[in-house]
Amino acid sequence: MKETSIGMERLRRQHLAGSVLDKPEQIVRSLGAMQAQDYHQAVWAVGSRMGNVNRGLSDVINAIAEGKIILSWSLRGTIHLMAAEDAGWMIKLSGQRIANSGKRRLAELELDDGTLERCRTILYKALAGGQRVDRPSLMQRLEQEGISTAGQRGYHILWHSAYEGLICFGPVIVKQQSFVLVEEWVKERRELSREESLVELARRYYSSHGPATVQDFAWWSGMTLTDARTGLDGAKRELAVETVGGCEYWRAKELCSEASSEQSVYLLAGFDEYLLGYKDRSAVLAPENAPQVAPGNNGIFLPLMVREDGQVMGTWKRMVKKKGLEVELNPFTPIDGYQKDLAAKAAEDYAAFMGLPLLKIV
Repeated sequence: MKETSIGMERLRRQHLAGSVLDKPEQIVRSLGAMQAQDYHQAVWAVGSRMGNVNRGLSDVINAIAEGKIILSWSLRGTIHLMAAEDAGWMIKLSGQRIANSGKRRLAELELDDGTLERCRTILYKALAGGQRVDRPSLMQRLEQEGISTAGQRGYHILWHSAYEGLICFGPVIVKQQSFVLVEEWVKERRELSREESLVELARRYYSSHGPATVQDFAWWSGMTLTDARTGLDGAKRELAVETVGGCEYWRAKELCSEASSEQSVYLLAGFDEYLLGYKDRSAVLAPENAPQVAPGNNGIFLPLMVREDGQVMGTWKRMVKKKGLEVELNPFTPIDGYQKDLAAKAAEDYAAFMGLPLLKIV
Protein backbone atom coordinates (compact mmCIF):
# COMPACT_ATOMS: atom_id res chain seq x y z
CA MET A 1 0.00 0.00 0.00
CA LYS A 2 1.31 3.41 -0.95
CA GLU A 3 0.54 6.56 1.01
CA THR A 4 -1.20 7.95 -2.08
CA SER A 5 -3.66 5.04 -2.07
CA ILE A 6 -4.82 5.50 1.55
CA GLY A 7 -7.49 8.03 0.62
CA MET A 8 -8.85 5.88 -2.21
CA GLU A 9 -9.31 2.90 0.11
CA ARG A 10 -10.89 5.05 2.80
CA LEU A 11 -13.44 6.31 0.27
CA ARG A 12 -14.51 2.73 -0.35
CA ARG A 13 -14.44 1.51 3.23
CA GLN A 14 -16.46 4.53 4.34
CA HIS A 15 -19.10 3.73 1.67
CA LEU A 16 -18.49 6.95 -0.21
CA ALA A 17 -17.34 5.11 -3.36
CA GLY A 18 -19.18 2.03 -4.56
CA SER A 19 -21.59 1.84 -1.63
CA VAL A 20 -23.96 -1.12 -1.59
CA LEU A 21 -25.77 -0.04 1.60
CA ASP A 22 -29.10 1.67 1.09
CA LYS A 23 -30.51 2.11 4.61
CA PRO A 24 -29.37 4.87 6.98
CA GLU A 25 -29.07 2.52 9.95
CA GLN A 26 -26.79 0.23 7.91
CA ILE A 27 -24.45 3.14 7.22
CA VAL A 28 -24.31 4.24 10.85
CA ARG A 29 -23.88 0.68 12.16
CA SER A 30 -21.03 0.04 9.74
CA LEU A 31 -19.13 3.20 10.68
CA GLY A 32 -19.68 2.58 14.40
CA ALA A 33 -20.50 6.20 15.19
CA MET A 34 -20.70 9.37 13.11
CA GLN A 35 -20.07 12.85 14.43
CA ALA A 36 -23.33 14.78 14.50
CA GLN A 37 -22.95 18.07 16.34
CA ASP A 38 -24.42 19.80 13.26
CA TYR A 39 -27.72 18.03 12.53
CA HIS A 40 -28.01 19.07 8.87
CA GLN A 41 -24.43 18.08 8.09
CA ALA A 42 -24.91 14.77 9.91
CA VAL A 43 -27.95 13.70 7.87
CA TRP A 44 -26.06 14.45 4.63
CA ALA A 45 -23.04 12.52 5.95
CA VAL A 46 -25.35 9.51 6.11
CA GLY A 47 -27.16 10.30 2.84
CA SER A 48 -23.93 10.72 0.86
CA ARG A 49 -23.03 7.11 1.73
CA MET A 50 -26.33 5.53 0.67
CA GLY A 51 -26.05 3.54 -2.54
CA ASN A 52 -29.74 3.92 -3.38
CA VAL A 53 -30.16 6.47 -6.18
CA ASN A 54 -33.57 7.35 -4.75
CA ARG A 55 -32.13 8.24 -1.37
CA GLY A 56 -33.71 11.24 0.28
CA LEU A 57 -33.52 13.42 3.36
CA SER A 58 -36.71 11.82 4.71
CA ASP A 59 -35.01 8.40 4.78
CA VAL A 60 -32.46 9.60 7.32
CA ILE A 61 -34.89 11.73 9.33
CA ASN A 62 -37.35 8.84 9.54
CA ALA A 63 -34.63 6.45 10.72
CA ILE A 64 -33.90 8.86 13.58
CA ALA A 65 -37.60 9.46 14.30
CA GLU A 66 -38.24 5.72 14.40
CA GLY A 67 -35.38 5.09 16.81
CA LYS A 68 -33.31 3.05 14.36
CA ILE A 69 -30.52 5.61 14.73
CA ILE A 70 -29.76 7.20 18.09
CA LEU A 71 -28.45 10.75 18.41
CA SER A 72 -26.63 11.48 21.66
CA TRP A 73 -23.41 12.61 23.29
CA SER A 74 -20.90 9.81 22.95
CA LEU A 75 -17.30 9.52 21.74
CA ARG A 76 -14.96 12.44 22.51
CA GLY A 77 -17.69 14.25 24.46
CA THR A 78 -19.58 15.43 21.39
CA ILE A 79 -22.82 14.37 19.68
CA HIS A 80 -22.75 11.27 17.47
CA LEU A 81 -25.14 9.10 15.50
CA MET A 82 -25.17 5.43 16.58
CA ALA A 83 -27.21 2.38 15.63
CA ALA A 84 -29.90 1.90 18.27
CA GLU A 85 -28.61 -1.45 19.52
CA ASP A 86 -25.09 0.01 19.97
CA ALA A 87 -25.96 3.20 21.82
CA GLY A 88 -25.98 1.64 25.29
CA TRP A 89 -22.55 0.08 25.29
CA MET A 90 -20.93 2.92 23.35
CA ILE A 91 -22.18 5.58 25.75
CA LYS A 92 -21.27 3.45 28.76
CA LEU A 93 -17.77 2.90 27.39
CA SER A 94 -17.07 6.58 26.88
CA GLY A 95 -19.30 7.96 29.63
CA GLN A 96 -17.16 7.48 32.71
CA ARG A 97 -14.03 8.94 31.12
CA ILE A 98 -15.93 11.91 29.69
CA ALA A 99 -17.79 12.52 32.96
CA ASN A 100 -14.53 12.48 34.90
CA SER A 101 -12.97 14.96 32.49
CA GLY A 102 -15.95 17.28 33.02
CA LYS A 103 -15.94 17.29 36.82
CA ARG A 104 -14.03 20.53 37.11
CA ARG A 105 -16.47 22.35 34.81
CA LEU A 106 -19.46 20.91 36.69
CA ALA A 107 -17.95 22.18 39.94
CA GLU A 108 -17.47 25.64 38.43
CA LEU A 109 -21.16 25.62 37.48
CA GLU A 110 -22.09 24.47 41.03
CA LEU A 111 -23.59 21.25 39.70
CA ASP A 112 -22.73 18.80 42.47
CA ASP A 113 -23.85 15.17 42.65
CA GLY A 114 -26.95 15.99 44.65
CA THR A 115 -28.09 18.68 42.22
CA LEU A 116 -27.45 16.47 39.21
CA GLU A 117 -29.42 13.62 40.78
CA ARG A 118 -32.32 15.98 41.38
CA CYS A 119 -32.10 17.14 37.75
CA ARG A 120 -32.27 13.56 36.55
CA THR A 121 -35.40 12.98 38.61
CA ILE A 122 -37.03 16.07 37.10
CA LEU A 123 -36.07 15.04 33.57
CA TYR A 124 -37.34 11.52 34.12
CA LYS A 125 -40.74 12.73 35.28
CA ALA A 126 -40.97 15.14 32.33
CA LEU A 127 -40.17 12.43 29.76
CA ALA A 128 -41.74 9.30 31.27
CA GLY A 129 -44.57 7.66 29.39
CA GLY A 130 -43.13 8.22 25.91
CA GLN A 131 -43.03 12.01 26.10
CA ARG A 132 -40.88 13.86 23.54
CA VAL A 133 -39.92 17.25 24.93
CA ASP A 134 -37.77 19.91 23.29
CA ARG A 135 -34.84 21.60 24.98
CA PRO A 136 -36.55 24.95 25.80
CA SER A 137 -39.42 23.11 27.49
CA LEU A 138 -37.04 20.98 29.54
CA MET A 139 -35.12 24.08 30.58
CA GLN A 140 -38.40 25.67 31.66
CA ARG A 141 -39.31 22.56 33.67
CA LEU A 142 -35.98 22.67 35.51
CA GLU A 143 -36.39 26.38 36.25
CA GLN A 144 -39.87 25.76 37.62
CA GLU A 145 -38.38 23.21 40.00
CA GLY A 146 -35.83 25.75 41.24
CA ILE A 147 -32.85 24.58 39.12
CA SER A 148 -31.08 27.43 37.36
CA THR A 149 -30.18 26.71 33.74
CA ALA A 150 -28.36 30.01 33.24
CA GLY A 151 -25.02 30.18 31.46
CA GLN A 152 -23.98 26.69 30.46
CA ARG A 153 -25.74 24.93 33.33
CA GLY A 154 -28.65 23.73 31.20
CA TYR A 155 -26.35 22.28 28.55
CA HIS A 156 -24.23 20.44 31.11
CA ILE A 157 -27.27 19.05 32.90
CA LEU A 158 -28.46 17.46 29.65
CA TRP A 159 -24.92 16.39 28.74
CA HIS A 160 -24.35 14.67 32.08
CA SER A 161 -27.78 13.00 32.01
CA ALA A 162 -27.03 11.61 28.56
CA TYR A 163 -23.76 10.09 29.74
CA GLU A 164 -25.62 8.58 32.67
CA GLY A 165 -27.70 6.73 30.08
CA LEU A 166 -30.92 8.51 31.04
CA ILE A 167 -31.76 10.59 27.95
CA CYS A 168 -30.93 10.91 24.27
CA PHE A 169 -32.20 13.03 21.40
CA GLY A 170 -35.54 12.09 19.89
CA PRO A 171 -37.19 13.25 16.67
CA VAL A 172 -37.19 16.87 15.51
CA ILE A 173 -40.42 18.66 16.44
CA VAL A 174 -41.10 21.95 14.63
CA LYS A 175 -37.37 22.47 13.95
CA GLN A 176 -36.50 21.73 17.59
CA GLN A 177 -34.69 18.55 18.60
CA SER A 178 -36.59 16.71 21.30
CA PHE A 179 -35.34 14.52 24.13
CA VAL A 180 -36.60 11.10 25.18
CA LEU A 181 -35.83 8.49 27.84
CA VAL A 182 -33.30 5.94 26.61
CA GLU A 183 -35.06 3.10 28.44
CA GLU A 184 -38.25 3.79 26.50
CA TRP A 185 -36.75 4.84 23.17
CA VAL A 186 -34.17 2.11 22.61
CA LYS A 187 -36.03 -1.18 22.24
CA GLU A 188 -33.08 -3.55 21.78
CA ARG A 189 -29.68 -3.06 23.34
CA ARG A 190 -26.52 -5.13 23.18
CA GLU A 191 -24.84 -5.72 26.51
CA LEU A 192 -21.04 -5.87 26.30
CA SER A 193 -18.32 -5.89 28.93
CA ARG A 194 -15.80 -3.09 28.87
CA GLU A 195 -13.16 -5.22 27.14
CA GLU A 196 -15.73 -6.56 24.67
CA SER A 197 -16.76 -2.96 23.94
CA LEU A 198 -13.17 -1.91 23.24
CA VAL A 199 -12.68 -4.82 20.84
CA GLU A 200 -16.00 -4.27 19.07
CA LEU A 201 -15.30 -0.57 18.68
CA ALA A 202 -11.86 -1.33 17.23
CA ARG A 203 -13.38 -3.87 14.82
CA ARG A 204 -15.94 -1.33 13.58
CA TYR A 205 -13.40 1.45 13.30
CA TYR A 206 -10.75 -0.39 11.29
CA SER A 207 -13.37 -2.06 9.08
CA SER A 208 -14.92 1.27 8.13
CA HIS A 209 -12.12 3.80 8.59
CA GLY A 210 -9.06 1.79 7.64
CA PRO A 211 -6.30 2.09 6.72
CA ALA A 212 -5.71 3.85 10.06
CA THR A 213 -3.21 3.87 12.92
CA VAL A 214 -3.79 3.11 16.59
CA GLN A 215 -3.30 6.84 17.27
CA ASP A 216 -6.16 7.54 14.83
CA PHE A 217 -8.37 5.05 16.68
CA ALA A 218 -7.52 6.58 20.07
CA TRP A 219 -8.42 10.05 18.74
CA TRP A 220 -11.68 8.93 17.14
CA SER A 221 -12.86 6.90 20.13
CA GLY A 222 -11.76 9.39 22.77
CA MET A 223 -10.05 6.52 24.60
CA THR A 224 -6.54 6.50 26.04
CA LEU A 225 -3.82 5.05 23.85
CA THR A 226 -3.64 2.11 26.26
CA ASP A 227 -7.35 1.35 25.82
CA ALA A 228 -7.06 1.81 22.07
CA ARG A 229 -4.25 -0.74 21.96
CA THR A 230 -6.32 -3.15 24.07
CA GLY A 231 -9.16 -2.91 21.56
CA LEU A 232 -6.80 -3.29 18.62
CA ASP A 233 -5.09 -6.34 20.17
CA GLY A 234 -8.46 -8.04 20.59
CA ALA A 235 -9.46 -7.38 16.98
CA LYS A 236 -6.13 -8.15 15.28
CA ARG A 237 -7.12 -11.61 14.06
CA GLU A 238 -9.68 -9.95 11.78
CA LEU A 239 -7.33 -7.20 10.61
CA ALA A 240 -4.42 -6.77 8.23
CA VAL A 241 -1.55 -4.36 8.73
CA GLU A 242 0.92 -2.57 6.48
CA THR A 243 3.71 -0.16 7.34
CA VAL A 244 3.71 3.12 5.46
CA GLY A 245 6.14 5.91 6.27
CA GLY A 246 7.18 4.12 9.45
CA CYS A 247 3.58 3.87 10.76
CA GLU A 248 1.42 0.76 11.06
CA TYR A 249 -1.88 1.10 9.21
CA TRP A 250 -4.63 -1.39 10.12
CA ARG A 251 -7.72 -2.35 8.15
CA ALA A 252 -10.17 -5.24 7.88
CA LYS A 253 -8.88 -8.31 6.02
CA GLU A 254 -11.93 -8.59 3.80
CA LEU A 255 -11.85 -6.64 0.59
CA CYS A 256 -13.86 -3.45 0.42
CA SER A 257 -16.15 -2.62 -2.48
CA GLU A 258 -14.57 -1.79 -5.80
CA ALA A 259 -14.54 1.87 -6.74
CA SER A 260 -16.24 2.93 -9.92
CA SER A 261 -13.97 3.36 -12.93
CA GLU A 262 -15.64 6.69 -13.61
CA GLN A 263 -14.00 9.82 -12.32
CA SER A 264 -15.87 11.56 -9.55
CA VAL A 265 -15.92 14.57 -7.28
CA TYR A 266 -17.52 14.03 -3.87
CA LEU A 267 -19.28 16.81 -1.98
CA LEU A 268 -19.06 15.67 1.64
CA ALA A 269 -20.59 17.07 4.79
CA GLY A 270 -18.91 19.38 7.24
CA PHE A 271 -17.47 17.42 10.20
CA ASP A 272 -17.49 14.33 7.96
CA GLU A 273 -15.93 11.13 9.27
CA TYR A 274 -13.76 11.07 6.16
CA LEU A 275 -11.66 13.82 7.75
CA LEU A 276 -12.57 13.95 11.44
CA GLY A 277 -12.25 10.21 11.89
CA TYR A 278 -8.45 10.49 12.10
CA LYS A 279 -5.87 12.20 14.25
CA ASP A 280 -3.46 12.48 11.31
CA ARG A 281 -5.32 13.83 8.28
CA SER A 282 -2.29 14.50 6.09
CA ALA A 283 -2.90 11.41 3.90
CA VAL A 284 -5.96 13.13 2.38
CA LEU A 285 -5.51 16.81 3.24
CA ALA A 286 -2.32 18.72 2.52
CA PRO A 287 -1.29 20.56 5.73
CA GLU A 288 -1.09 23.88 3.90
CA ASN A 289 -4.77 23.55 2.95
CA ALA A 290 -6.01 22.60 6.43
CA PRO A 291 -6.69 26.22 7.50
CA GLN A 292 -9.16 26.55 4.61
CA VAL A 293 -11.14 23.56 5.87
CA ALA A 294 -11.19 24.71 9.49
CA PRO A 295 -10.79 28.50 9.25
CA GLY A 296 -9.75 30.19 12.45
CA ASN A 297 -8.93 26.82 14.04
CA ASN A 298 -12.14 27.13 16.08
CA GLY A 299 -13.36 23.57 15.73
CA ILE A 300 -15.73 24.27 12.82
CA PHE A 301 -15.03 22.09 9.76
CA LEU A 302 -16.48 23.13 6.41
CA PRO A 303 -18.07 20.74 3.89
CA LEU A 304 -15.45 19.05 1.71
CA MET A 305 -14.80 18.66 -1.99
CA VAL A 306 -12.91 15.39 -2.53
CA ARG A 307 -11.37 13.96 -5.72
CA GLU A 308 -11.73 10.33 -6.78
CA ASP A 309 -8.17 9.67 -5.52
CA GLY A 310 -9.32 10.61 -2.01
CA GLN A 311 -7.60 13.99 -1.81
CA VAL A 312 -9.51 16.93 -0.35
CA MET A 313 -9.53 19.48 -3.15
CA GLY A 314 -11.57 22.29 -1.61
CA THR A 315 -14.72 23.21 0.29
CA TRP A 316 -18.29 24.02 -0.71
CA LYS A 317 -21.45 25.47 0.75
CA ARG A 318 -25.13 25.54 -0.05
CA MET A 319 -27.46 28.56 -0.03
CA VAL A 320 -31.17 27.86 0.37
CA LYS A 321 -33.29 30.23 -1.72
CA LYS A 322 -37.06 30.51 -2.08
CA LYS A 323 -37.10 28.41 -5.25
CA GLY A 324 -34.29 25.97 -4.54
CA LEU A 325 -30.58 25.60 -3.82
CA GLU A 326 -27.46 27.35 -4.96
CA VAL A 327 -24.12 25.61 -4.47
CA GLU A 328 -20.83 27.49 -4.19
CA LEU A 329 -17.61 25.62 -4.97
CA ASN A 330 -14.36 26.75 -3.37
CA PRO A 331 -11.49 24.61 -4.71
CA PHE A 332 -8.04 25.21 -3.28
CA THR A 333 -6.70 25.70 -6.80
CA PRO A 334 -8.55 26.43 -10.06
CA ILE A 335 -10.25 23.39 -11.59
CA ASP A 336 -10.83 22.64 -15.26
CA GLY A 337 -14.14 22.32 -17.04
CA TYR A 338 -14.28 18.54 -16.66
CA GLN A 339 -13.84 18.72 -12.90
CA LYS A 340 -16.50 21.43 -12.75
CA ASP A 341 -18.86 19.08 -14.57
CA LEU A 342 -18.12 16.32 -12.05
CA ALA A 343 -18.71 18.72 -9.17
CA ALA A 344 -21.97 19.84 -10.82
CA LYS A 345 -23.13 16.21 -10.92
CA ALA A 346 -22.34 15.88 -7.22
CA ALA A 347 -24.27 19.09 -6.52
CA GLU A 348 -27.26 17.69 -8.42
CA ASP A 349 -27.12 14.54 -6.28
CA TYR A 350 -27.10 16.66 -3.13
CA ALA A 351 -30.06 18.76 -4.31
CA ALA A 352 -31.98 15.59 -5.17
CA PHE A 353 -31.31 14.25 -1.67
CA MET A 354 -32.65 17.48 -0.21
CA GLY A 355 -35.67 17.37 -2.53
CA LEU A 356 -34.97 20.87 -3.86
CA PRO A 357 -34.19 22.17 -7.37
CA LEU A 358 -30.56 23.09 -8.04
CA LEU A 359 -30.76 26.69 -9.24
CA LYS A 360 -27.11 27.30 -10.05
CA ILE A 361 -23.51 26.53 -9.17
CA VAL A 362 -21.10 29.36 -8.47
